[in-house]
Amino acid sequence: MYRITKEFHFSASHQLSHLPNGHQCARLHGHNYVVIVELAAQTLNADGFVRDYGALKPLKTYIDETFDHRHLNDVMDIPSTGENMARYFYDWCAARWPETTAVKVSETPKTWAEYRP
Repeated sequence: MYRITKEFHFSASHQLSHLPNGHQCARLHGHNYVVIVELAAQTLNADGFVRDYGALKPLKTYIDETFDHRHLNDVMDIPSTGENMARYFYDWCAARWPETTAVKVSETPKTWAEYRP
């Protein structure tokens, strides 16, 4: 199995207001997010790629236009937890690139959430 990954970055605020008062994530706060998309294939295409990295530019454009320097509560209709965001970006990517196998989202350098069906 061949696997490739590409990393994307954005900064955004959010508030997990469904959490109890006093929980740090219930307060308005922000993160410098990292999104990593993984694609895999049993064989390579005619160019020797799982998928050309340049073909993933629509994800960068989508992140820049929809998520970067936004308030995620205004962008997403589900709580903007790392887990939900990983699934959200997975679904977006898989609809465009069937080789998508996983998406990871980091809110801090020490925390990661991953969705992999």
